[in-house]
Amino acid sequence: MTSQSEQILEQNLIAQLVANGYDKAYIRDEKDLLANLKAQLEKHNNKRFSDSDFQQILNHLTKTNNVFEKAKLLRDKFAFRNDSNEVVYVEFLNMEHWCQNQYQVTNQVTMEGSYKNRYDVTLLINGIPLVQVELKRRGLEMKEAYNQISRYSKHSFGASLGLFNFIQLFVISNGVNTKYFSNFTGQKPDFKQTFYWTDENNKRVSQLADFTNVFLEKCHLSKMITKYIVLHETDKALMVLRPYQYFAVEKIIERVKTTNKNGYIWHTTGSGKTLTSFKASQILSKLPKVDKVVFCVDRRDLDYQTSKEFNEFSPGSVDGTHNTKSLVSQFADDNTRLIVTTIQKLYTAVTKEHHLKTMDQLKDKKIVFIFDECHRSQFGDTHKKIKAYFNNYQMFGFTGTPIFVDNAVSKAGKKHTTAALFDEKLHQYVITDAIKDENVLRFSVEYVGKYREKEGSRNEIDIEVEAIDTQELMESPQRLEKIADYIIQQHPVKTHRREFTAMFCVSSVDLLIKYYDIFRRWKEQGRHDLNIATIFSYGANEEEKDDLGAIDFQDFDMVADPGEQPYVSYHTRDKLEAYIGEYNRDYQTNYTTKDSDSFYNYYKDVSDKVRKRKIDLLFVVNMFLTGFDSKSLNTLFVDKNLRYHGLIQAYSRTNRIYGQKKSQGNVVVFRNLKKATDDAIALFSNKEAKEIIIMKPYVNYVDDFNTAYEKLLAIAPTVDSVDDLLSEDQELEFIKAFRELLRLRNVIASYADFTFDDLDIEEQQFEDYKSKYLDLYDKVRTSKEKVSVLDEVDFELELIHRDDITVAYILNLLAKLKAMSLEEKERKQKEILDLVAGDVRLRSKRELIEKFIIENLPLIVDDSIEEQFESFMNVERQKAFDQFVTQEHLDGEKLKALVENYLFSKRTPTSQEVIETLDSQPSVLHRKTIGETLLLKFKGFIDTFFGE
Repeated sequence: MTSQSEQILEQNLIAQLVANGYDKAYIRDEKDLLANLKAQLEKHNNKRFSDSDFQQILNHLTKTNNVFEKAKLLRDKFAFRNDSNEVVYVEFLNMEHWCQNQYQVTNQVTMEGSYKNRYDVTLLINGIPLVQVELKRRGLEMKEAYNQISRYSKHSFGASLGLFNFIQLFVISNGVNTKYFSNFTGQKPDFKQTFYWTDENNKRVSQLADFTNVFLEKCHLSKMITKYIVLHETDKALMVLRPYQYFAVEKIIERVKTTNKNGYIWHTTGSGKTLTSFKASQILSKLPKVDKVVFCVDRRDLDYQTSKEFNEFSPGSVDGTHNTKSLVSQFADDNTRLIVTTIQKLYTAVTKEHHLKTMDQLKDKKIVFIFDECHRSQFGDTHKKIKAYFNNYQMFGFTGTPIFVDNAVSKAGKKHTTAALFDEKLHQYVITDAIKDENVLRFSVEYVGKYREKEGSRNEIDIEVEAIDTQELMESPQRLEKIADYIIQQHPVKTHRREFTAMFCVSSVDLLIKYYDIFRRWKEQGRHDLNIATIFSYGANEEEKDDLGAIDFQDFDMVADPGEQPYVSYHTRDKLEAYIGEYNRDYQTNYTTKDSDSFYNYYKDVSDKVRKRKIDLLFVVNMFLTGFDSKSLNTLFVDKNLRYHGLIQAYSRTNRIYGQKKSQGNVVVFRNLKKATDDAIALFSNKEAKEIIIMKPYVNYVDDFNTAYEKLLAIAPTVDSVDDLLSEDQELEFIKAFRELLRLRNVIASYADFTFDDLDIEEQQFEDYKSKYLDLYDKVRTSKEKVSVLDEVDFELELIHRDDITVAYILNLLAKLKAMSLEEKERKQKEILDLVAGDVRLRSKRELIEKFIIENLPLIVDDSIEEQFESFMNVERQKAFDQFVTQEHLDGEKLKALVENYLFSKRTPTSQEVIETLDSQPSVLHRKTIGETLLLKFKGFIDTFFGE
């Protein structure tokens, strides 16, 4: 039986939509689109528009072609004066009563921009195209439909009047799998921002027919567009909520509208709780019955971070409460409906005498409290005080790791659980759900010590992993130095040569100081060049705690300058002051522990530098193990006892999604936490979840790689046979087969035991196949053919690219050639050229580097290779420029200006701009073809001589 064709999928979808109440519209081009728009807006607004009225409306709708600005136009009414000089209001979308709109479906609309494109299925609301559905036949990758939309967004959505830039949502489907995502035009495309819809219990709705009935149902679709797309002002981007976020917000709204009960949301760490809580807070604050919404965090840094993020979603939505006085004034201000604050300030506001006069006026007001990570700070008197003080409140908690009886800490003989504090669980989305949906990554946990799991394993080192005897044994200099040496050896492996960053958490401040001093000393001795930093509090609170959730995190003004403390605190503070002094020297900053603001700013700066990959290894005890999100952090080294929610929270620092190369979160453990890890997984998902959450052992991936290699050999038995593939379909099979090898190699390369000797393919053969793979990429990139089965293929070049391979790196290798024997020199020379050929950015320079090696390198007698190479490239660049001008009959001055403009703006010129550099302009008939050819050559010139 043949797979279902795109045409049949399309016909079935349209028939289903019509059956579900959509009107079928017959629209073939922009002219039809405009006629339909006028008719639908008249119907929706119950008005007749003259041609001049409609022209005014059209001018308003087309005054910007920016997707983000158009999204704002869509949501606002437009007022204009008609022919009779009357003020007329036009609504483009009913935001309040979202079901009361006009719904149509059309297909195969043709738009012509830089290319002529024909779209599959378009859904129009009030005549405006708001949803675009792209279909691929069953069996094809979803990514192909995604890449096609990406192409349309560049080539034609913004063409002419740009009405297709009003699209809010895209849907892609091959019949079996269906996903949705917000319009990303103007942003960097990211397939990981495409989502499956689910039901309330996280059961996936993937079949196109089911998705159409549920998600594309008229009321639900317009509700998603009007209520559940956030316009992120800072990024100027549209963000649509994922299904679990939608259901959580809906549950909270329903609870407030219909009851006075509390509740909590269990959404795993890393699943986007800030966006969920923002949307819930925003909708609640607009309900007539709600006077205030108070979003509470438990640390000052999270107050700053949350206020910043809320204001990025909607500028001015919150004004951070810098102190309790500003919090109280916000409570008193009737115009302030949404407040973000810390629980410490809230506690002070309702307990200190001088605030109560103002606060007492609010005791009977309807106030909704939303607590982030609700299990941490509310286990003290604060929670009771808030409940006792306010008479008309509701409380909702968000947590990634709830407190159950099993992991509750007993206080005064009582075990406080999340359910005891917040009543009913309203929605859950656990770590297994998030991994299945690819919203977070799995963990690769490696245990280092005397385990003897594999003969010759690099993870077997002679260190104690359990403090059975004494603390002295666990903190002996020999043990610490062995671990430090292991971390230095494995850091580049785990972090893909510092493309990511790492954190090292240890059991106490004293132990951290010992480790940090080893790393400082060894760096001075030249044993490593890692950029290291640390932060810890130095009072009595920062000792060994295996239960992070039980820590009532102190605010920064409590941590800094602690006043009366034991001698040990002064010792640790002096140490931290010295470490911060070194940090100040390295980064030209001026932080200190001597006042809370400066220490807090140090914390923020460290956070920022970890995110920007300027710190390679951050040493911590408890700080940063909860509430800190950094996509660029992919590795956690652990010499600390962790359990239950503390363990999951700490591990979860590593598992944020971040591009193709970050395939898992790496956790390297120097203690025996196997049982603790298993217990935590069982508690927060189920006993069988380990296989979903934890990566397989190294040997399993070796087997997977070798199986994938067999499949590659069936397509291309030798490297040269890739050139003999007869059709694009065969080339596509090779691309997919080798891409799978790239993905698997990316995974196994981060294991400590990885070596090519374990694989059935030799390293050189792998590199040779990679060159053929990149040849095919170059073919697709430089082809002028309009339609190719390879057009939409994702080569996932991120898996090949290495940040550390630059021209400077290659020149450094070339400098070492001079001292080698002839035989050794020839072998190394080939390795260098293979390295260049295998790098996406340097490939275009391969011939020039080879020419430099053969013609120039033997003549260089001193250490001036960099200067000589720069001179060589300047000469070659001028030669290539002159050749380009001569061969294509270009105006040299105009081409020079175009190159300089590119170097300044980094904007690739249009084919029209390149055509204008010609000495004589081509005919209309040949203009397009010549423009494409010139643009490709221009890009090639730029890549070769100005690429990194």
